[in-house]
Amino acid sequence: MSVTVQDLTRALEAWAPLPYQESYDNAGLQCGDPHMLVKGVLIALDCTPAIIDEAVRRGCNVVVVHHPIIFAPLKRLTGATEVERTIMRALRLDVAVYAAHTNLDNVRHGVSRHLAEKLGLEQLRILDPKPGLLAKLITYVPPQHTEAVLQALYAAGAGQVGDYHDCSFRFDGTGTFTPGPGTNPTIGTPTRPESVAEQRVEVLLPLHLQHKALAALRQAHPYEEVAYELIKLENLNQEVGSGMIGELPEPLPAKEFLHRLRERLGVPVVKHTEFHAVIRRVAVCGGAGSFLTRKVVAAGADAYVTGDIKYHEFFAPEGRLLLCDVGHYESEQYTGELFQELLIEKFARTFAVLLAETPTNPVRYDF
Repeated sequence: MSVTVQDLTRALEAWAPLPYQESYDNAGLQCGDPHMLVKGVLIALDCTPAIIDEAVRRGCNVVVVHHPIIFAPLKRLTGATEVERTIMRALRLDVAVYAAHTNLDNVRHGVSRHLAEKLGLEQLRILDPKPGLLAKLITYVPPQHTEAVLQALYAAGAGQVGDYHDCSFRFDGTGTFTPGPGTNPTIGTPTRPESVAEQRVEVLLPLHLQHKALAALRQAHPYEEVAYELIKLENLNQEVGSGMIGELPEPLPAKEFLHRLRERLGVPVVKHTEFHAVIRRVAVCGGAGSFLTRKVVAAGADAYVTGDIKYHEFFAPEGRLLLCDVGHYESEQYTGELFQELLIEKFARTFAVLLAETPTNPVRYDF
């Protein structure tokens, strides 16, 4: 089976949809021909010239990373910066580069969940779910066609609420209409008023899938003219948002929890606040997560694990939790495992999916 870069990006974007990235982000295909056949994929946290060289050396023509190489706008490509040199090298060697960044941070199965699982947390939920990402689709269907219409909507991504699939609400009613001249109604006769039994069907769907869902509705619905309502909701989407919070299997003293952090994440040092209470509930956020500290406190967490905490931000918890900075790279270092698991599942035996061996962490520790 031949797989193009475009096929690869579609799989990645079904898993971590681009509409879920933050407004400042630049996830997606960074450079490369979408129609190029994939020979192999190299996975890394960051893309550097050395990563491009490793990809070529190991027979890969696609690099998949977490952090976008093109973040700020570029005005020229002259090789003056490492970003420019990386892009120029990728283009020269015909290597495509793809990034899944805050869109992968924000999905339930993404970076923060993987970090939480590394720490052995249970009963996981998104710490800060996002509003305004859901819609309610309402349509009216003859009862004998309801199941077919619903199955089409489910296949288009509608009807999922958390871990529950194929969710809908329906009730019986009566629809009235008069087909116009020249119409070909499924029920009734042109120019004659008609009254028919119908079911009102309601499903939730991610807002970014509305066009796909409406196309599926029109395809499956028996009527020439399909009546529907699409309503944007302000509900929190429990599947999309920042950070994760969960429970330890057993409460731990703060010192033992810090030992678990170093052991499970393989980090040489953890910067943290003073805290002497027992740790039960733990929040995590991969990358720079200080923006969530107030949410963490409000959620009743005893500890918060993230990266890039500034000096004055360590004062924010005011003794109410153990605030831990394990480092930006260290909090996201296992993200490659997520990419590798997905791509092997989707494209098994089609091409190699390799984890990079070249170190990209710019931070070093001396003891």
